[in-house]
Amino acid sequence: MWTTKNRARYDRSKLRYPSDLTDAEWSHVSSLIPPARRGGNRRHHDERELVNGLMYVLSTGCQWRAVPKDLPPRSTLYDYFDLWSYDGTLHRIHETLCVKCREQAEREASPTAAIIDSQSVKSAEKGGPASTRTAMTRAKKSRARSGTFSSIRKVS
Repeated sequence: MWTTKNRARYDRSKLRYPSDLTDAEWSHVSSLIPPARRGGNRRHHDERELVNGLMYVLSTGCQWRAVPKDLPPRSTLYDYFDLWSYDGTLHRIHETLCVKCREQAEREASPTAAIIDSQSVKSAEKGGPASTRTAMTRAKKSRARSGTFSSIRKVS
């Protein structure tokens, strides 16, 4: 519900982009980002700016080449997106934030119930994946194109 308290909490007008992290949001995420690897080059971009860049791409759905110039370069953003997807950092961030949201709403950390709509039940009754098998089989060749097919009816 939009109360005065909630409006202030969700106000993003003071941020550069609506997808940028607030200080409170960054405090939740910062500890989940792995440190730079030893022996390699040091990070040339601030970790918060990297996360802000990834959030911009993910929230707007823009193409990598359309990333604004005031964010880290698109190649850098893509490399971190690829690395953090591979090593599970993005998954850990998502899981941690889901748990914190559920705790803030005074719920258990993991859901104990699920909602199943009537369409899901109907498809499960029909056999689920087995019913889609016909859609994945190769199409039958049309006999009309075949050289052995004749349009003249045979009289017996």
